[in-house]
Amino acid sequence: MTDARLIIAKVRDGGQPSTDDLRWFAMGLASGAVTDAQAGAFAMAVLLKGLSEEGRVALTRGMRDSGKVLEWDLPGPVVDKHSTGGIGDCTSLLLAPALAVCGAYVPMVSGRGLGHTGGTLDKLEAIPGFRTGLTEAALRKQMTEVKCAIVAASADLAPADRRLYAIRDVSATVESIDLITASILSKKLAAGLEALVLDVKCGSGAFMKTAADAEALARSLVKTAQGAGCMTSALITDMSQPLATAAGNALEVIEVMETLTGTSVNEALWDVTVALGGEVLALAGLASDAEDGEGRIAQALESGAAAECFGRMVVAQGGPADFVERWPDRLPSAPVMMEVPSPTDGFVARIDGEALGQAVVHLGGGRLREGDRVNPSVGLTDLAGIGEEMGAGVPLAMVHAVTEDAARAAVRAVQAAYQIAPEFAEEPALIQMRIG
Repeated sequence: MTDARLIIAKVRDGGQPSTDDLRWFAMGLASGAVTDAQAGAFAMAVLLKGLSEEGRVALTRGMRDSGKVLEWDLPGPVVDKHSTGGIGDCTSLLLAPALAVCGAYVPMVSGRGLGHTGGTLDKLEAIPGFRTGLTEAALRKQMTEVKCAIVAASADLAPADRRLYAIRDVSATVESIDLITASILSKKLAAGLEALVLDVKCGSGAFMKTAADAEALARSLVKTAQGAGCMTSALITDMSQPLATAAGNALEVIEVMETLTGTSVNEALWDVTVALGGEVLALAGLASDAEDGEGRIAQALESGAAAECFGRMVVAQGGPADFVERWPDRLPSAPVMMEVPSPTDGFVARIDGEALGQAVVHLGGGRLREGDRVNPSVGLTDLAGIGEEMGAGVPLAMVHAVTEDAARAAVRAVQAAYQIAPEFAEEPALIQMRIG
């Protein structure tokens, strides 16, 4: 009989558990056969000693299979995208409808804000009435009728991950690349995907601050997903500054809607969306290669077809029927707006993206504790970018807050996050590496 203690001891001593052992452990996490103490010991052993490539695949598959795994019978490939998280990263809202227009089916299982990074579900819930918790029947109906949905993971999707994730959070084992890989992919692959593109962020606003760490995670994710039977590639993209010029839930939805409707296109947001979409269309056989796929995604955005599809998704998930036409009237706005003056002349040389994210969280746009309510209206807009020339007193950003005191605190936090230097600084490359 398999014993959790023997599996833990094997990892602790630098050995590699068998595929059956890791599958049993994943099932035990879901069933309760593995105790909290054993789960914590396992997580620490994996953090310190690591798993082999085969072990990562086995743990990921076991966690995927610990609950319901969706199966689809649709007239096109089922695909998705996952981002490791950043500031102003709202590409999912552009990409899901654009992929649907291009012939893919997109059951996008997304998350809430984590730490300093924003969450796709929180952004969408800034839209009045928008529901992220769908039953399986409702999801299947929406996939047939709209071809895309952005939803929260249901309780029966990868329950082993939900258990292990909570234990990692309190046992100082969040940083393990093996466990990050299994956590991300078990949820994604339980959605029954045929192709997946990963956006691995790198820089001050990302969880992976260095190029080496981002590359290690991207390679682990791609090899493990492919080993589990899903066509996958990854792009390492820059997060040394916010991707959008806004950070905050409703404020990022505004930037998405401006880009979808052509009102004011954010080039960086557009370029990352198009690059990710091109990758997944090529993986899924809907484009001859990534370049062809990029052209198809760009056309879906430029033509307004992606905006129309986004509107259908909003309606299907409980939002206003006229959202695409009247989004400026439908989104909440904060009562206090305050400029963030540059303290000196010069050029923006560096931005602490994590500090900007924390400023949004402290305004009420994220959670300091589990269960906190998020205020969708607060955040930052008009964020200056690296290389931008500033004069003393010229705004670095605009704060959107509930109170004057909160706004003043955010102004100080944003000023501290910006480094102004006399010399011009080049913007880092937006897309740094492809792995696949």
